Amino acid sequence: MPDAGADAEWFTHVVHEHATALVRYFARRGPRQDAEDLAADVFATAWRRRDDVPREAVLPWLYRTAGFILANHRRKLGDVPVEHVPDSGPARVADDPELSALFDAELRGALASVGDRDRRILLLHAWEGLDGAELAAVLGISRSGADAALSRARKRLREAWGERLTF
Repeated sequence: MPDAGADAEWFTHVVHEHATALVRYFARRGPRQDAEDLAADVFATAWRRRDDVPREAVLPWLYRTAGFILANHRRKLGDVPVEHVPDSGPARVADDPELSALFDAELRGALASVGDRDRRILLLHAWEGLDGAELAAVLGISRSGADAALSRARKRLREAWGERLTF
């Protein structure tokens, strides 16, 4: 019989440890007003599927689940094309290098020109700090496959960036 107290303790720790990372994940990829609700959906899924969450790779599992939840959310709302992302944000954006990058027109353009999968890999690596085994877990592929995918995505971004800077 499962230990409900241990499950609750584990879940409380998971929420405290990873809530900020998940809210940031959603805020970077969709409407900021939805970020906390979407993160709550991930945690609700984690609670329901707590026996399936690998204890040694909780955050990658949460990010993988977040990707599915975000995709479902976007299907309901429809995507905002990259060209419609505002060129400037709130005053606090200048204080946060990660958010500042969002508002750089050239970077947005280069990211828009690589495929969805490459963009996802690059953002998981750059914004969420995932590399190696964690990236592989989120993508559902092998470690060597994740390393190769990241390398290819970086190459495509460099090429897209170079094309945008060539006049």
